[in-house]
Amino acid sequence: MADQALLKEFEAVVGADNVMSAESDTHAYSYDAAVLDSVAPAVVVRPTETEQLGQITALCNKHGLPLTVRGAGTNLSGGTIPSKGGVVVLTGALNKVIELNTDDLYAIVQPGVVTAKFAADVAAKGLFYPPDPGSQAVSTLGGNVAENAGGLRGLKYGVTKDYLMGISFFDVDGNLVKSGSRTVKCVTGYNLPGLMTASEGTLGVFNELTLKLIPPPQAAQSMMAVFDDVQAASKTVSAIIAAKILPATLEFMDNFTIRTVDNFRKAGLPTDAAALLLIEVDGHPAQVAEEAEKVEKICSEHGARSVDVARDADHRAKVWQARRDALPALANLKPTCVLEDATVPRSKIPAMMQALDRISKEFKLTIGTFGHAGDGNLHPTILTDKRNHDEWVRVEKAIDAIFDEALAMGGTLSGEHGIGMAKAKYMEQETSRATIEFSRRMKKSLDPKGILNPGKIISALLD
Repeated sequence: MADQALLKEFEAVVGADNVMSAESDTHAYSYDAAVLDSVAPAVVVRPTETEQLGQITALCNKHGLPLTVRGAGTNLSGGTIPSKGGVVVLTGALNKVIELNTDDLYAIVQPGVVTAKFAADVAAKGLFYPPDPGSQAVSTLGGNVAENAGGLRGLKYGVTKDYLMGISFFDVDGNLVKSGSRTVKCVTGYNLPGLMTASEGTLGVFNELTLKLIPPPQAAQSMMAVFDDVQAASKTVSAIIAAKILPATLEFMDNFTIRTVDNFRKAGLPTDAAALLLIEVDGHPAQVAEEAEKVEKICSEHGARSVDVARDADHRAKVWQARRDALPALANLKPTCVLEDATVPRSKIPAMMQALDRISKEFKLTIGTFGHAGDGNLHPTILTDKRNHDEWVRVEKAIDAIFDEALAMGGTLSGEHGIGMAKAKYMEQETSRATIEFSRRMKKSLDPKGILNPGKIISALLD
């Protein structure tokens, strides 16, 4: 139960209607999309003006209260699970697009703007904001920056960090810090936008974001390549890139995922296929036509039994809906769905697929695999029931094995979902002890009391 005097202090900042401490309210913000234990905060605060973010942050620091900023809570690594007795700050009401500049190609937004709505607003102005995380229908831009979210277009267009031109945020004392610019070039001072990207709320509280916009591609062509052999599909990914073709998207689905998705939406997918590659090239119409022809040829040369080219916009939408259905379809099968994010160099995808098959058999687990094969970002998805203790122990061992394999191949813990609480224990394995110590000193300096989203990234490893 939160102290009444403390509640009054928060109410003085945001008003009584925007301070919640009842168990029914705090429970709603005790978990996120990660399969981790929930932790109820003591207070949930909903600022309606960004200036209030600074006041709330300073108040939390004054009282030594753990502070977790939350957008839609869609992250898959426990980044928005609060600390016991802490404060959750909701950004849902901070949802203004402050400026959408079509001359200089940037936008300034508040952190609670929903990603898909922003992308639609940008498209209505004839421009393009490429990052498209799977949760974009509800995820927020502040959360996207905090987690450095990716999406299907990451192969060609990059991830959120590639579109963050500037940022203002409140430090732990509630002071407003500004860095970056509206200009294409800006090398003034430390790269604080870069530092804040993927910081998962551990270094500051976002106030405004300046995002880069680009012209949309003039044309696009989608196709579905069907394979009877997983390894052939995996090797085709590298062959396409080796041919100096950079598709906008290059996605992979294994047989289990194909069958699950087809059962989920009756999408008419080839359920007997061992694997699918869903590919889209975009750009100038002449370039698209040339690259689409080359991709089709490469797929055929590497064993695709068919390559189905999208006939029109409706057919194209149907192809990509099948891919976007992968996670909800898999999550529908068992009470617990563990989506992992291990990423390997593209050339290691065939080896990683073999490793996942071996891990699935060794630990007697169902693992469906799909993901952004073009950038090596696979999503092995373990279907289980966390209430089954023995099976859950095997799941945890399988997760360790997946990251051991990915790191041994020169890969990384996360392509787009962040570290949060779920993967903090692996950080030194990918980086070094010195990296952890350097990060620890930086965190201690910027947040001496450790109130900013404690327990995430390296915080669990602090003294």
